[in-house]
Amino acid sequence: MKKAVLLVATIATLGFVSCNNAQVNAEQARLDSLVEVARVDSIAKVKSDSIQAVIEAEAAAAADTLNQIVEEATIELN
Repeated sequence: MKKAVLLVATIATLGFVSCNNAQVNAEQARLDSLVEVARVDSIAKVKSDSIQAVIEAEAAAAADTLNQIVEEATIELN
């Protein structure tokens, strides 16, 4: 009888430890996911800022070209 009680207690302890380890592993996986999301978000922000800078530079260049054309046309009309 003592052996049966000891066996049940051992199995219950192992089951509890196993569940606890699974919970710790799940929490670590969640934290790892959050870190990865933050990293990818940071990369996306940098790329977005770079694209925005290129768009603004191209728009400024197009505006300069348009202004130059208008000035030249104005000079030719006068």
